[in-house]
Amino acid sequence: MDHEKVNILLVDDQPAKLLAYEVILKELGENLVVAASGREALEYLLKNEVAVILVDVCMPELDGFELAAMIRDHPRFQKTAMIFISAIQVSDLDRLRGYEMGAVDYVPVPVIPEVLRAKIRVFAELYRKTRQLEQFNAELEDRVRARTGELEESNARLLESEQRRSLALAAGSMGSWDWDWINGDWMWDEGQFRIFGVDSRSFVVNPENVQALLHPDDFDELRKTMAQFNKGTRSYEAEFRIIRPDGEIRWCVGTAAATVDKTGRVIRVSGVTVDITERKRAEERQNLLTREVDHRAKNALALAQSIVRLTQGESVKAYIQAVEGRISALARVHTILSLSSWQGAEIAKLVDEEIAPYAMGDQIAFSGSNIQLQPATAQTLALALHELFTNSAKYGALSTLSGRLTIKWEVQGDILELSWEERNGPTVERPVSRGFGTRSVIASIESQLGGQARFDWRSEGLICQLSVPLMQGGAARQPNNRQNSPVAGNGHASVSAGA
Repeated sequence: MDHEKVNILLVDDQPAKLLAYEVILKELGENLVVAASGREALEYLLKNEVAVILVDVCMPELDGFELAAMIRDHPRFQKTAMIFISAIQVSDLDRLRGYEMGAVDYVPVPVIPEVLRAKIRVFAELYRKTRQLEQFNAELEDRVRARTGELEESNARLLESEQRRSLALAAGSMGSWDWDWINGDWMWDEGQFRIFGVDSRSFVVNPENVQALLHPDDFDELRKTMAQFNKGTRSYEAEFRIIRPDGEIRWCVGTAAATVDKTGRVIRVSGVTVDITERKRAEERQNLLTREVDHRAKNALALAQSIVRLTQGESVKAYIQAVEGRISALARVHTILSLSSWQGAEIAKLVDEEIAPYAMGDQIAFSGSNIQLQPATAQTLALALHELFTNSAKYGALSTLSGRLTIKWEVQGDILELSWEERNGPTVERPVSRGFGTRSVIASIESQLGGQARFDWRSEGLICQLSVPLMQGGAARQPNNRQNSPVAGNGHASVSAGA
């Protein structure tokens, strides 16, 4: 975890020793500051905060003991950690003098790098934690001062009551309670009543009434947990369910702590209840989404695997182009489905996306009723349309500038009827055998969707009729949001590609 660097002041009159300390301490990642004399050290201290001071005992003019005494005289540095380094044998009397001057440790020469780093690291981290604690305390004091001005004028009983109440925020998702372990009296605040869905004016808080609100599958565990207070347990936390009077089940997490007398006997148990129902529902939605993503990823991989396995090509280049084209078609419909949170795909958008690579002027026109297909139907239909566009671009109307293509669709009962009509292109001859593209269209529509694909190889241009059942894998429905749809206000799409 990244942390803010602290200043470590190295004081020694010998440059070589200062360099050695810097090399040893460099890997700590802190800000190392060097001072060649006690005066330089004092000048730096007056302007900066320092976590640890590493000071040589023997220095001319101002030795380590004198420097330590001067530092300790300043109120700001009375708690600053100072470590003495001594190149001479240190007697117990010297150590005592150093500790009196404010040293926290002695390091003899020669210095053991690992030991010095460990000592410096401890005091640097202690300084950092102390500063953080001071900051937290200051922030807490500000909040307390802002919120407890009126409480200062209250008596002791009111103060105790308000301190308990402060455990439960008035937002309604938290509540506090108190149980007199000796006489059995209960106290709930308003938050507790709100969580359990009962009226504080009529609901009597006692063990029988509370038990009636607890989910029976969780009550025994809660009872056993509370019984542990008689065996030395002083606090607990548990998740449990409640059943409100209106029948709604809510999830809660409860924490409790015991108060004991001088003999160790429990005299009171106080606690906080937090309504975590929304968090639980969010977790359930997240788990459902995770399973859904996994399912869709597997489906996408299965489609990609089928494309790779079934695609044929006269050459490696042709094979690559065919696979890339089909994967791109799958990616385009995936984008449309993602934008709708996988609720479905509007057929007009689906056709428009497949048209995009082939649109030239007014060569292509499409129109039809405003239909939204479910994901499985949309993916399969997109691949079928891709094959039709690819074949038309290679051999049909889209292979010449004079060619024209018209796509129309409508719903008859539970069947989507889509018409593909080419004209003004090269003269069409009925193929001796079905090509791979034709077989792919037939297989996807008939095998995967249970529909029909009919081809009419007219000399003036191909006509293909696709019949797709909408109740198998995806019933047609009107999109909820038509703001970004290319359809007109009359419920039909009518577009000339490239116009």
